[in-house]
Amino acid sequence: MTLVSKLSLALAMTLAAGAAQAGNVLVVLSDADHLDLKDGKTFATGFYLNELMQPVKRLLDAGHRLTFATPQGRAPTLDRGSVDPMYFGGDAAALREHQALLERLALTSSERSPVVSLARIEQQGYARYDAVYIPGGHAPMQDLLHSPALGRLLSDFHSRGKPTALVCHGPIALLSTLPQASAFTAELTATGRAAPPAHWIYRGYRVTVISNQEEEIAKPQLGGGQMRFYPQTALEQAGAAYLSNAQPWAANVVVDRELITGQNPASATGVADELLKRLK
Repeated sequence: MTLVSKLSLALAMTLAAGAAQAGNVLVVLSDADHLDLKDGKTFATGFYLNELMQPVKRLLDAGHRLTFATPQGRAPTLDRGSVDPMYFGGDAAALREHQALLERLALTSSERSPVVSLARIEQQGYARYDAVYIPGGHAPMQDLLHSPALGRLLSDFHSRGKPTALVCHGPIALLSTLPQASAFTAELTATGRAAPPAHWIYRGYRVTVISNQEEEIAKPQLGGGQMRFYPQTALEQAGAAYLSNAQPWAANVVVDRELITGQNPASATGVADELLKRLK
């Protein structure tokens, strides 16, 4: 065998090994472009740019394959308030880089978005996916928290111990696995409290989510509106063990069994790092 042939074979084996290690990650977003508030008010929202794109870029750079889905298969909406360098450590160039990647992926394009429905994911079979990632923005508070399709997906991942990563408002999606998710959130909306379910697959899990304190600090962005309930309260009343950061807006990542949760926008990169460890 010639030297050139040996080098070619070595390169082919290296590429094959890299491909064999690549994971298939399912990224689930909300269909919603707004959040219903109290007193009939609404808040225009969607996903947060850095919470989606920082982990997406890291996963792609590491060679993993990504599939994007929403409950109904509609193109998700970018929360324009998240297009700000402060979510990228003040780095305007990093903001532009992640914006450009979002545009190349065409996720928000009504004509070209590659997003599929969760029904399609279920038809294909959950077994083909190695991990799931759910970013924040307020949109998950509108639909993901009681999506039956998402509840079935997360329940399957839980039963198989597959990495399940969520950040900021994203962890509210864990409520979708409740036996009566809509009734639970309706009671919470009406009274501020909800009876803990008798059975919940994440009962006792250590988790984080955007804190009640951080929600209060960020309340002015709602334009005088008020959220129906805060995700920290909802997860605590459902039976999760909530862990917060020491200072508002400081990064905080909590890992418990298959769950990887991040508290706020600053936690997105840490969640991505933990997810990448699981995919090696």
